[in-house]
Amino acid sequence: MTDPKDKAPAPATIAAKAAHYLDVHSGAIVPPINVSTTFARDNHYQLLDPAYGYSRDDSPTYTAAERTLADLEEGESCRLFSSGMAAIATVFHALSSGSSVVLPDSMYWGVYSWTLGYCQRKDIRIDRYNPADVESIADALALQSSTDLVWVETPSNPMMHVTDIARAAELAHAAGAFLCVDSTASTPVFTRPLSLGADIVMHSATKYLNGHSDALAGALITREDHVLWQGICRERKEAGAVPGNLEAWLLMRGMRTLFVRVQRAAENAMLIARALEQHPKVESVMYPGLESHPGHEIASRQMDGGYGALLSFLVAGGRDEALQAAGEMQMIISATSLGGVETLIEHRHSVEPPETGVPENLLRLSVGIEDVDDLINDLDQALRKI
Repeated sequence: MTDPKDKAPAPATIAAKAAHYLDVHSGAIVPPINVSTTFARDNHYQLLDPAYGYSRDDSPTYTAAERTLADLEEGESCRLFSSGMAAIATVFHALSSGSSVVLPDSMYWGVYSWTLGYCQRKDIRIDRYNPADVESIADALALQSSTDLVWVETPSNPMMHVTDIARAAELAHAAGAFLCVDSTASTPVFTRPLSLGADIVMHSATKYLNGHSDALAGALITREDHVLWQGICRERKEAGAVPGNLEAWLLMRGMRTLFVRVQRAAENAMLIARALEQHPKVESVMYPGLESHPGHEIASRQMDGGYGALLSFLVAGGRDEALQAAGEMQMIISATSLGGVETLIEHRHSVEPPETGVPENLLRLSVGIEDVDDLINDLDQALRKI
């Protein structure tokens, strides 16, 4: 039998044990919430702990979650933010005016809309690629004399496109660019982009990492120290886009059950996707776990043990039929967001700007951990009322 001291703990163990937290003074096994905004200095005006001076810079409560996330993603360092969008904005704030970036033409609408306006104001050039065709990144790179950042979101929200992270990293690095991957939908349970060559991985920690729909947070994790990461850390410190201590503690609390929650939700999602694929009132299902999905082969290579708990499907008919189906749900809640223990459904066309091109008959399903038969039955009864 292998000596436990010789074997690195598995990611599920790291999450469950909060990166092996143990209070050496009291023996407490739950990381505490430290609500202090400021920290004392000694008689020589030196901080008692050089790591903590003011909570806009850092806090012991952030550190517990950041250490755990860095370990889960096999990265060197992590920084928490007040939201996923705050984390994304900080990456772009760290770029200089006149930079060039390559972004997917189908992505989470909040990122699409914000980057469009921000990059225009800061004279940052955007060229776009098809996230379902990783080689189209090369075409976008060829349009620029130099590139600073390539952005990947996989699986993408809500169209569920799958992008080959390893190949994207090769293309980005050959052009001298950093690769940042939004891995919110996959989570470190199924994909670790840094091990596939990405430089930075981003999470809207509000979603699966927290998992209980009760805390707003974002996170960036880097594979190693580099100039972009230094700029990101400087921006966070100076702008103070940090979470509250309660939110950071809730995130840490949620991550301790990350693996069991996400694995159960993904198992449910697979069964639901298969059921919807056979339903007479459904045109098509977008879920990378299905062999019919065009990105299934890539997803099978870079997603280990599951395909996530997010899926979309097209209702037979149009906007009216999709809205009716969502409205007929008796158990599944119509609401924005994803990644909680509860299953949510959303008519994306109603909330996204028209330029994102989301079909009017698309419903996005964030699958939770309820009994899967209850979920399938609820979907079936709602669709049959159309």
